[in-house]
Amino acid sequence: MLRYILILLAFASTISCKQEDGREQFRKRQEAILERDNKTPQPAPSATAEQPAPPATTSPEKTPATAAGDKVVAIKDGDTMELLRNGQTIKVRLYGVDSPEKTQDFGQRAKQFTSDLAFGKTVRLIEHNKDRYGRTVGTIILPDGRNLNEELVKNGFAWHYKDYSKDIKLANLEADARRYKRGLWADPNPVAPWNYRRSEKETSAAKKAQKEAATLNAPLPAGAAMRKVYLCNSAGSGVYHVSKNCSVLKRCKADVLTATEEVAIRQYGRRSDKTCAN
Repeated sequence: MLRYILILLAFASTISCKQEDGREQFRKRQEAILERDNKTPQPAPSATAEQPAPPATTSPEKTPATAAGDKVVAIKDGDTMELLRNGQTIKVRLYGVDSPEKTQDFGQRAKQFTSDLAFGKTVRLIEHNKDRYGRTVGTIILPDGRNLNEELVKNGFAWHYKDYSKDIKLANLEADARRYKRGLWADPNPVAPWNYRRSEKETSAAKKAQKEAATLNAPLPAGAAMRKVYLCNSAGSGVYHVSKNCSVLKRCKADVLTATEEVAIRQYGRRSDKTCAN
């Protein structure tokens, strides 16, 4: 029995030694493989190999002082201009302000002031409404963010047009301009443009009435009650023609009327055309 036990112990010891030898050999093979891989040079990355794109960086958008708008292509006077939009012109009357007329004192200076600030610039138009002449009434924001309507009043080149605007800021700007005698307020008695226009209309009406009275009272040519004459039925025409073949009459784009010379003078207020008088 003891012998049998000793044989088993010897057998087990032999197997254990063999397993230990096997593990040692496996370990040495693994170390050899690792050593070989470390010594083998790695290929350089290809120049054409696709590289991962760097993460995109974003910067916050800058909001312009004023959005892109319409270009100012004409300055009619201090408070009226034309803008170009999509190939078409828009006539703009500035809201809440009234500049001197071109024939008034400071009229040309007001026009120049507006031109210096806005002509050729791209501006933003804030539309309010349309006036009776079909013009767009609005506020102009300049490229630097300033309000052109306010700049005119502030510098004494326009009145606050109180009949059409209750803007408190415009009222205060006019009060400051008056106080510091800026622009037209340097004149001790500036005439408001609406009063100037009314006076001009009254003067024009008086002159027209005088002309009509002179025409009605003027002596008629002999035979005027019977002689036929020809009139171009156009508001722009101020003459009558004794010949229907007159070259001036042939350029008439309206209807040609036939009347007696007396009617042409008294009713239509026409005078004889000298071009084809004979």
